[in-house]
Amino acid sequence: MGSGLLIKDGRIIDPANGIDQTGDVLIVDGKIQDVRKITGYSSLKKQDCVTIDATGKLVTPGLIDIHVHFREPGDEEEETIASGSQAAVAAGFTSVVCMPNTNPVIENETDVEYIHRKARQARKTHVYTMGAMTKGLQGVELAEMGFMAEAGAVGFTDDGRGVQDPGVMLRALKYAAMFDVVIAQHCQDERIAGNGVMNSGYYSTILGLPGIDPLAEEAMLWRDIQLVRKTTARYHAQHISTVGSVELIRAAKKDGLPITCEVTPHHLLLTEERCAEYDTNYKVNPPLRSEKDVEALKQAIADGIVDALATDHAPHLQSEKELVFITAPCGIASLECALALYVKALIKPGVLDWPGLIRLMTHNPAKIIGIEKGTLSKGMQADVTIIDPNAEYEIDVNMFHSKSRNCPYHGWHVKGKVEKTIVGGEIRFEA
Repeated sequence: MGSGLLIKDGRIIDPANGIDQTGDVLIVDGKIQDVRKITGYSSLKKQDCVTIDATGKLVTPGLIDIHVHFREPGDEEEETIASGSQAAVAAGFTSVVCMPNTNPVIENETDVEYIHRKARQARKTHVYTMGAMTKGLQGVELAEMGFMAEAGAVGFTDDGRGVQDPGVMLRALKYAAMFDVVIAQHCQDERIAGNGVMNSGYYSTILGLPGIDPLAEEAMLWRDIQLVRKTTARYHAQHISTVGSVELIRAAKKDGLPITCEVTPHHLLLTEERCAEYDTNYKVNPPLRSEKDVEALKQAIADGIVDALATDHAPHLQSEKELVFITAPCGIASLECALALYVKALIKPGVLDWPGLIRLMTHNPAKIIGIEKGTLSKGMQADVTIIDPNAEYEIDVNMFHSKSRNCPYHGWHVKGKVEKTIVGGEIRFEA
């Protein structure tokens, strides 16, 4: 028998298998060998087995983030696949999915293979990618979806902008159904959103900033739900942010449609009021909404309507974020504090317990993109995250592995820290 890792006496949480118990996890040759309360391994030579004491810690399947921006190719000064991968393992993520709105856009099989090659060179986390739905993200002509699916793209999206033409969107859904990959949509009708930079309402009015009406998100989501009814395609609504979106997805799921959705940390913890100082770290797309929207998202999570938690990690240069609010780019670099933010938003107020949170960060995201991850089942590749649920610390953006610091959570006091990240049986990060 080959080399092994023995994780002892941790609280094992594996929602895919309904496990929540104190026990041991044995990893041999990069695969999960056993999960249970075990006293000894006669077949495993002691010198070959590294033992990790996980007393008082959570032992979970490796966390999965299905929505990150690693900026390569094109904007390597903001983030690279190497720096993003390092940030990911430091955050407990053993798998991430890159968005295709790079420069050039990820729109053919060569682009997909490039991402995979750079990820292999980085040797930190598993990096997957979505391909663009349309060429150049222009929403006019479909990209080479079949070739990209064959090259390993786990889905298609024009993230950053929604596909405006319903005819193009319908064709994309039909193609995706043929290859059994998910279509992920940034729901925003640009005719309604216009040149808006924050949520439309009282605050946008008093700040003199053009607003984005929640209807921009909801109108496109409603349209897409009707298109999904006409196909068998799997559809994923990215970063939903409004009361209306929650109700649309609730109704679509009741009708049995193959629709999933995700929510970000910032839409659970921040509201439009934060824009009052014109701090561009609070400028995101979709924008921060009202307290009512935040409460609706939390209720949707409690009700099981939300399928995944995703960071939408969006690194930017400080010089860009120092532009005036109207012209600064949208996005928050939040990968490295994501787990603690979810604890603050969901576990602390009792919206979810730990197994519920881990499900939304492992098993469910894996199902959405169709990968064999997010579980500690025997024979699976050993991707494991060890978490100290009681560790308290202050978020310090200057300690990030990410190249960018555009994060509004600097100085926040949080609880819940990643201790170790194991990818393919190898310890790739230790706190």
